[in-house]
This record gives sequence, structure tokens and C-alpha cells, in this order.
Amino acid sequence: MAFPKKVLLVFLPSDSGVDGARSLYDEPETGSVRQWFDRSVRTIIKKSQFAIPPLSLMILGSIEVPGVEQQLCDMRFEEFPAEKKWDLVGISVQTGMARKAFELADMVRKKRIPVALGGAHVTLFPDSCRPHADVLVHGEADDLWKEALEDLRSESLKQDYRTKGFPDLSLSRPVSKRMLIKNRYFTTNLIQTGRGCPYNCDFCNVHVLNGRSLRRRSVGDIVAEIERFLEHDRRIFFFVDDSINADPAYAEELFGRLIPYRISWFGQATTTLGQQSRLLDVFAQSGCRALLVGIESVEPASRSAHRKNQNKATELVAAIKNIRHAGISLYGSFIYGLDGDTLDTPSAILDFVRETKLDVPGINILRPTPGTRVFERLREEGRLLFDPDDCTAFRYTFGQEMLYKPKRIPLDAFVDSYSTLTRELFTSAQSFRRGLGAPSAKTAVLFFNLFYTHLYGLSRNDLRKQVLTHI
Repeated sequence: MAFPKKVLLVFLPSDSGVDGARSLYDEPETGSVRQWFDRSVRTIIKKSQFAIPPLSLMILGSIEVPGVEQQLCDMRFEEFPAEKKWDLVGISVQTGMARKAFELADMVRKKRIPVALGGAHVTLFPDSCRPHADVLVHGEADDLWKEALEDLRSESLKQDYRTKGFPDLSLSRPVSKRMLIKNRYFTTNLIQTGRGCPYNCDFCNVHVLNGRSLRRRSVGDIVAEIERFLEHDRRIFFFVDDSINADPAYAEELFGRLIPYRISWFGQATTTLGQQSRLLDVFAQSGCRALLVGIESVEPASRSAHRKNQNKATELVAAIKNIRHAGISLYGSFIYGLDGDTLDTPSAILDFVRETKLDVPGINILRPTPGTRVFERLREEGRLLFDPDDCTAFRYTFGQEMLYKPKRIPLDAFVDSYSTLTRELFTSAQSFRRGLGAPSAKTAVLFFNLFYTHLYGLSRNDLRKQVLTHI
């Protein structure tokens, strides 16, 4: 009897920020109380609100092929098991972590173990991945990975797996959590209802990777998935879709069906929900406790410049107040440094946060990700601060480095204004005030704000070092 083929799926942590909460710069080990505190906070951050399983690998790990066994290595929590013999190692590659993925792939291949690379970076930049892989999986891998596993079993792996279209999400594809270690994560209850985005924001690549039309799973399959997930983990559910309210009729049917299950859930939506009173009521009744909404900018010039046109700035305040009045806490995500922003923008953001009473205001710096239109535009304008021809030069951090020159604000002045803005928004006193005043999920709101107080302090320190030493 032949032994089953052993496959390892690998998820990589980012260099810093929420996966590690550490500086980008080498810090001498002093044994100080501050370093002990920072390490302790780093561990708490990683194991509390931020740590959720990698959904893409959950989906691939749920594919069953006789004669093949799959395991997950989440390198946020464990080292790569280099001492074991694998028949195939699959690594999910994101552009911000491509260098780390390539280094791991090269190490594994030196052991004569074949490596398959997939994910967003492979889809957008396959040529950069070719030297580091035996197999490339292009695009959404729901169907492709089964084909690859069958070829592995018959020892006939191809160099490339690709399809002309997107997977049909209306087909039943049960997701399993058998590979997950439950107590590692804030929750293992991740649900995806569909893919694709009809919007056209130039700083985002979702519509490039997953298409411009919404593709939805069947409501019945999702309800059945929630029933199965509840048997193993009754904690909060997280709907990972970028805009769960983008198809109001679908969302109303789904969450109406979930009311009897009495779950609690978090998700991501557009502020348009505040204008969809019937759907908003269904969200509240079905157990929605908190939502992330992409505000991005309160400056009309910036919203127009970056094609963020699905909500008008004048409608945002009323919409946010309506959502919070329904008992749902809001994480409002801003991007400071868009092309219409000036040194007056931080004051406008502060006024907006105070008026709306946002429960968690997230202040991001524009991230010109390779593969987006904003990356191409900034490259043409000579405004990038990393080598645009080296895709591994781009990395994900928690706003800890400037990757471009703002259009209307000198770089040093921008860093000063960003630092002042985040210092004013995030203090221990503000954290407790927001936690106590949140419509729901008060503990989560409190901890988000406390952790962000720490993380934004880290961001300010690294940005200051970058300006002083490299720019």
C-alpha cells in the first residue's frame, strides 16, 4: 500500500505591525522594562484581536483527494517544520511579503522538496515567482488546487495551473476547520459569502484579482457552514467580504436566515448601510456587533482623485450615526496622504471623528501596492520611495514607513502632522472613553484602541527614524 502524499500549506507573517508589533529597525537588547512591556504587548496583540486563520489556506485545505494529506503551518505561531519530509510545500504569496516567501521557497527547494507558489502576487507577477517555484498556481485556486493534488498523487505535477475564468461560487464547496488549532486564534469562524468588487478605487486591487462583478455563494451553503462551525467554536463570526452590503437583497436574505441562530458577528461594509434602513435593521437583529467601514477621506478632492465614489462625503456623517444608533460599533478606516489632502486634513479628520463618535478610527498612510493604478501613477510621477522595478522592495507595515511622496505636503511636514494626529486620537484615556461609549462589543473596542495606542507609537518612532536617516 502506497503512503499518502504529504502536503504542507504555509502562511507567512508580515515583517512588523499587527503580526509582530516590532520596529523595522534593529533595537539593541537592553533588558529594560520598556522592552519587556513591548514584547508582552506584541504577544497579546498577536494572540487577541488580530489573529484569525488564513481563509485562503482553510479553503484549499478543505479540498480532499484520496491519497493526499494536507497540513497547515501558520508561521505567526510556529517555525517551519524543516525536519519533516514533505511531498509538496504550498506557500501563499502576498506582494508585501514576497521576499520572505521567496527565501523560504529557496530553502525548501534546496532540500529537493517541490514548492508551489500561489496567491495575489503570483497572479499579478508570475515572472518574479518563476525562479523560486516548481509550480505556479495562477488566480483563484478553488478548482486548480484539486487538480494539482491529483497530479501530485500521480507524480505528474505541471509547472502552471491556471483557468480562463473565475470559479463558480454557486457550487457547494464545504470549508473545513480540521487543520486549525482553535486556541491560537481570536476566532476560527471565518465566513466568505462571495468575491469581486463593483467599485473602482485606484489604491485597491480586489477588482483586478477577483473581477468587477459580485459572485455569491448560495445562502443555503453559508447557513449550513455556520451550523457546522458552531459545533466546534461558538465565538464571534467574522464575515471577511470587503462589502457585505454590496448586494442588499442577497445580504437581507442571508442575515434574515441567521437571526434564529443568535450568533454575534463582525464584518466589513460600506457606509451606504446607514442609508439602507431595512437592511441595517436585519444586520442588528442577526447579531452584528461591529463593522469596518472604509471612509478613506473626508476631503472631496481626495475622494475624486482616487475614484472613491461610492459614498459622498456629505452623506458620511449621517450614515455613520445611523449605523451606531442601530447598536453596531464602527471601525472607520481613513487614508491620510491622498492627493487632495493638505496640512488642514488632520483637523478635518479630528472634527469628523468627534462628530460621528467613531468607535475605532484607523489612520492609514496610502499604500501604493504594486499592481494597483495608484502604484503605476506614482511611478510615472516619480513619487515612489522604493524601487518600483523590485517587487520585493514593497512590504506591509503598520504605517511605519513612507513609501511615496505626498502630492501637496512636504514629506517631513507630513510625518509631523501624521504623528500629531495619531497622538491626539490614541491615548489611554481616549481608549477607555471609546470602549465605554461603544454601542456594542465594548471590550473589543477598548482593546483595539489600547493596542492601537501602542502601535501608532511604534509607527511614529519608525517614521521619525526614516525621515532622519534615509530621506
